[in-house]
Amino acid sequence: MASSSSTLVLSTLFSSHPHQTLNPNKNNNPFSSHTKRPFSSLALKVSTFVKPKQPPPFHIPHNHQIRLSRQFRTYITVRDGADDGGGGDGDGNEQPVVGEDSAEFILSKQKISSWVYFTAILGSVLFILNVAWIDNSTGFGKPFVDAVSELSDSKEVVMLILILIFAIFHSGLASLRDTGEKLIGERAYRVLFAGTSLPLAVSTVVYFINHRYDGVQLWELKNAFGVHEFVWLSNFISFLFLYPSTFNLLEVAAVDKPKMHLWETGIMRITRHPQLVGQVIWCLAHTIWIGNSVAVAASVGLIGHHLFGAWNGDRRLAVRHGEAFEVVKRRTSIIPFAAILDGRQKLPKDYYKEFIRLPYLSITALTLGAYFAHPLMQAASFRLHW
Repeated sequence: MASSSSTLVLSTLFSSHPHQTLNPNKNNNPFSSHTKRPFSSLALKVSTFVKPKQPPPFHIPHNHQIRLSRQFRTYITVRDGADDGGGGDGDGNEQPVVGEDSAEFILSKQKISSWVYFTAILGSVLFILNVAWIDNSTGFGKPFVDAVSELSDSKEVVMLILILIFAIFHSGLASLRDTGEKLIGERAYRVLFAGTSLPLAVSTVVYFINHRYDGVQLWELKNAFGVHEFVWLSNFISFLFLYPSTFNLLEVAAVDKPKMHLWETGIMRITRHPQLVGQVIWCLAHTIWIGNSVAVAASVGLIGHHLFGAWNGDRRLAVRHGEAFEVVKRRTSIIPFAAILDGRQKLPKDYYKEFIRLPYLSITALTLGAYFAHPLMQAASFRLHW
């Protein structure tokens, strides 16, 4: 059986690019994303099988091309360009988004029943947390903190131990997520994860608030010019980085089935690990303001935990998303703005629109609310005597 082959090129009238022929010997789409864009030309290899010594019914000379212009738009899925290290498609155009659109909130897709469930679950969780952990007469929070405090007379050491315990359970359960979800399901594992991490986080935060001025004073800059304004602004910015993982509150509360998201837009273009960056900013601001050894110990512990979390997060995303994560990793950076400055990340012209969304506006409002609620938070912590 003999065969003849030729290349048929379809091109659109909407394209300003020259006609292209895809290499038939090269895998032109080893990876594709869910994002689509117009593709100016599509090459198809046409093989016509004929019997020996019999011409094909429609013969196309070998290595010739027929160019057909059609008034339609052809869409294909796109992948990150391997030739430019993930920096785009090589012609200066915007990068196709491989991951998910961060902070996307479409009102028409929201269900009132889901938010009713969320409110009920949130209220139930706070009630159980108060009874089982926070309330000194019924909860285990105070005995837990007292037990840790007996390990050392140093407030700095106790602070580090509390952070270490939280980090072990928080990062440990995150690392076991794939296995755990297979055993008990996504929603049940989210309940286990939150039910373990939340009480330990509360204990660590309350202990820090109650003992933040118990350490050795290393410097005093509260009255220095501009320090208050600098610390306030730094804390405000840190919260915009700290909470991108709460974009989908319905998943946090397990109303929707929790997913391991591969975010790519919004603040992810600035840094692939915004929680790490936000924690570093928060720690530096509070350490400058407080200026003692307890603040330094807390900052060292928290930053160390988030550095491990960044490494562990990349590892888990690589396992879950494979090549898609490698594409996002190549064109993002851990250090803020590094990928933008070296050209691996190309910002869209309307990049600011990726921040004008309800989740970011909600975080802004909550951050301002937390600032003005500082006296209430401190008073509530003092009453616990942890």
